[in-house]
Amino acid sequence: MDVRPAKPEDGTTIRDIARRSLEASYTLSPQTIESAVKQWYNVDTMTEKLDDPNLIVLVAERDGEVVGFAEGDIVEPGGDGDLLWLHVDPDYRGEGVGNRLYHAIYDRLMEMGATRLRGRVLRDNPGGNDFYEDHGLVRAVDERIEIDGSEYVENIYVEDEPTDIESVTTENGAGEVYIDHDDAERGSVAPFLVAYNDADRTDRYGYFCSNCSSLDIAMDSMGRAECNNCGNQRKATRWDAAYL
Repeated sequence: MDVRPAKPEDGTTIRDIARRSLEASYTLSPQTIESAVKQWYNVDTMTEKLDDPNLIVLVAERDGEVVGFAEGDIVEPGGDGDLLWLHVDPDYRGEGVGNRLYHAIYDRLMEMGATRLRGRVLRDNPGGNDFYEDHGLVRAVDERIEIDGSEYVENIYVEDEPTDIESVTTENGAGEVYIDHDDAERGSVAPFLVAYNDADRTDRYGYFCSNCSSLDIAMDSMGRAECNNCGNQRKATRWDAAYL
């Protein structure tokens, strides 16, 4: 089995594997899966992914056939490297494909400047949760996300024990919010960190811009965010594209 960087001509196979893997692993509707795959891996989006120096897509090939792929990005050099997706063709599961992809993308993210791996998976995908735990990751936090009008819980796994959250005072001095350094999203200038109203991380406040330490973040319905103070921008990622 060979693992190599994805090429533009792999797009059709990647879309097919993503669709079949999601259908086998999640309880989402066929319409949601189809729409999400089209948005995540259409020709234009694939071109952007492959041209992005902070993002890597690897494919696993057996006898010349692509049987799985993994996608990761760097949240911040010297910080977290996110394993965004790892999909294996259901016909090839249990044959070590996922393990090879995991170690290959881990090594690549570390070469790109990450110091720790972080992974995300919906709670209703027991196989995905077990996969992270089998590779020594621990669940740091979970967050509730909306997909096609329904609420789901996404677990976030990290390589080491979860980081303590940081208490900061809101800009209007009205109270405190709690910044979770284990839950960051890549921004155009610096990462956005998830902020909560409570130390138990059950009541989400919004985002904290690590570039200028502002909580004044504007968001649209597609999950894009922009700091009103410094202009740092977060693009819609992962399940944001499936908010249909």
